[in-house]
Amino acid sequence: MHLLKNLKITWNGVDFYSSAIHYLVRKKQSMKIISWNVNGIRAVAKKDFFKDLEKMSPEILCLQETKAQEDQVAEVLAHIDHYEVYSNSAVKKGYSGTAILSKTKPLSVHRDMGIAEHDNEGRVLCLEYESFFLVNVYVPNSGNDLLRLGYRQSWDLDFFTYLKSLEKEKPVLVCGDFNVAHKDIDLARPKPNYNKSAGYMQEEIDGMDRFTQGGFVDIFRHFHPEKKDAYSWWSYRAGAREKNVGWRIDYFLVSAAFLPSVSNASILNEVMGSDHCPIGVDLVFNAK
Repeated sequence: MHLLKNLKITWNGVDFYSSAIHYLVRKKQSMKIISWNVNGIRAVAKKDFFKDLEKMSPEILCLQETKAQEDQVAEVLAHIDHYEVYSNSAVKKGYSGTAILSKTKPLSVHRDMGIAEHDNEGRVLCLEYESFFLVNVYVPNSGNDLLRLGYRQSWDLDFFTYLKSLEKEKPVLVCGDFNVAHKDIDLARPKPNYNKSAGYMQEEIDGMDRFTQGGFVDIFRHFHPEKKDAYSWWSYRAGAREKNVGWRIDYFLVSAAFLPSVSNASILNEVMGSDHCPIGVDLVFNAK
């Protein structure tokens, strides 16, 4: 709102001045945050990624599985205006990786958890803002043969401990690909997959229980507790996406104390380009 002069407006017998109205309008600040496993930032950039970004128009975009080194991420996103770009890459080239695009410059940027066992795959990227920490995560997959299931259990515990340490300073909003469907409602075919498939093993479910029972709220389920057929990942096989035979394995979790600042949660399943679709939340809080 641009004010040329301080106009007096009378409403219901009370005089208001435009400067005061401007203050009231500006008092509440809104922020849209999108999370998306893009399954390769260089691959998705060759599709409709930039058009989708313009259409979604988030304040912050969190990306997982960039499959690129930090200089490669910067090169792909170099021509995007109005966003600061931060990334964390794996030691192994073309593998894992996370990135965040933010219109608001954060107070600080932190990569990894500070645990040598976990800090070589670029899976954690944390930006500190005035009111909260934003953590972007790409949780390890247990693998088709469940060879990393034991490692996955130690990761889940260490990541939970990491989030709780951040929470001692200010609320935490964490988003990304958690590689687990939490409940039966979160995948199309729970019975054939339970305790047989990576992403729906009891050990992985227990890890998600630790988050939701330990002070973090699954925002989508908070707003849509009974919504079925709401998925964020589909296999490329057998036309799974067209048939909506999917899994909800991408999440926004938030510190319970910060939940009143969250006004909505969505799954943007119309956006293509990856085997995952974007998910989003809207924040509304008092501006400083």
